[in-house]
Amino acid sequence: MEKGFSFISSPSPCAYLKDQKWSLEHRFIPDLSREEFQRYLNEGWRRFGSVIFRPRCQTCTACLSLRVLVDQFRPDRSQRRTMKANANIELVIGEPCLDEARITLYFLHHQLRHEMRGWQRPRPDTALQLIYSIAEGTLPAEEWSYYIDGKLVGVSYIDALPEGYSAIYSYHHPEYQKRSLGTYMVLRLIEEAQKREMPYVYLGYYVEHCLSLEYKARFAPNEVLDANGNWSTFVA
Repeated sequence: MEKGFSFISSPSPCAYLKDQKWSLEHRFIPDLSREEFQRYLNEGWRRFGSVIFRPRCQTCTACLSLRVLVDQFRPDRSQRRTMKANANIELVIGEPCLDEARITLYFLHHQLRHEMRGWQRPRPDTALQLIYSIAEGTLPAEEWSYYIDGKLVGVSYIDALPEGYSAIYSYHHPEYQKRSLGTYMVLRLIEEAQKREMPYVYLGYYVEHCLSLEYKARFAPNEVLDANGNWSTFVA
């Protein structure tokens, strides 16, 4: 018997594809363990705090869970340049922290995405709600904070699970766009997984024609979860 209680949201405008509507199945599990979430993750679920969710759209199956094969991954030429350009970045791994620096960074990141990609206009209370939802619950997330000369420039929230790392959410400073911080943060995640001999890094959903999510296919080789619940080699 499944734990917690679940509901499916009514169809609403999709946040990823403008011509589609989406519905999400949510399940609230206050005592979720790492082993349990690993099973849900392998079935296509994601999570924020004690709430897990997955797409349950009526007319679209564009959301594909994607995971990187860590032991086979080798950075390409562009990714190697990104690692070299950011060699001076300091990574600090700890518990999620809610402070002015992180709220400001979240706001700056989302303001640029609002201007360039049409994301919703950011609000400080949205950052508060997001970070709190990730930090609450019995399954604590790791916070990976990135610094340049003592300045916070990027934050990722990560689940460390039995079969690998699962990326929950990230944001970074728009002042450093030329450094490709988003790419760098994923590369560091894969690098740390290799050090710990983890088989996978789960990057969430890949959606073709969604600029904010298509980048995930560049971290190859990788696999996606098909409609039959099987992980198979992905060809973008």
